[in-house]
Amino acid sequence: MSTAQMLLRAHELEQSRLARYAQRKRVNQIALALSLLAMAFGLFWLFWILIETCVLGLGGLSLDTLTQMTPPPNDAGGLANAIYGSFLMVALATFVGTPIGVMAGIYLAEFDTHSWLASVTRFVNDILLSAPSIVIGLFVYAVIVTRFKSFSGYAGVMALALIVIPVVIRTTENMLQLVPSGLREAAYALGAPKWKVIISITLKAARSGVVTGVLLAVARIAGETAPLLFTALSNQFWTSSLSEPMASLPVTIFKFAMSPYENWQKLAWAGVFIITIAVLGLNILARVMTRSKN
Repeated sequence: MSTAQMLLRAHELEQSRLARYAQRKRVNQIALALSLLAMAFGLFWLFWILIETCVLGLGGLSLDTLTQMTPPPNDAGGLANAIYGSFLMVALATFVGTPIGVMAGIYLAEFDTHSWLASVTRFVNDILLSAPSIVIGLFVYAVIVTRFKSFSGYAGVMALALIVIPVVIRTTENMLQLVPSGLREAAYALGAPKWKVIISITLKAARSGVVTGVLLAVARIAGETAPLLFTALSNQFWTSSLSEPMASLPVTIFKFAMSPYENWQKLAWAGVFIITIAVLGLNILARVMTRSKN
């Protein structure tokens, strides 16, 4: 092959390489543009929802909203009993569900990863994760409410706890599996027992992820309405007894938003705003706390 032919061949290869590069660049630009459009589409609706929540929610928010009971139609009042009921049931459900979820996640990630019991547990946990919350509410209604012949805060706590558990199990197991095995091996080499390794090494390393999972569970149950309709129902008055029907913010929002009364609709938007700010503030606080400890 002569020098001219070699140069021609090299030129053709260079032109082919440049054409492939230009084609990949066009495909990359198209994919990037589509991704940005999809992101903008999602952010548009997100910001629209947040703006509407803030505008309408702040319009119905006042001191009476936080200090007075839910009112009758066309009368002044607030959401104090609903806020208290939601806070109490969410806190107790988190207190009940989090230890169970964390311990189950530790068992699946550290003690029994491949046995039939672990496989069955993961399968059942996946079913609970994907199950509609109304199904859980109906289950608790059949097991507790019908047996005791009364709606109650206890039944609401049980329903919310059953929603918390699978979320915490999944996130705890996944976060523990992301911890490098070298950390465990180093601790075992120093003579640390397994329980000490889990508490001081793996769980501590996965702390931020576990806390995030708990927060995801809290954010989910904070806005659940269907399970509470079948368990805690609602209460127009203040009550601190979990053995009685108890008001909650999501159920009150549902009831007031569907009503034709203007004062109830304003309180419903105020409740939406309160839930949004509470969940946002909880997430920010937890992230700041976990970051400062690392």
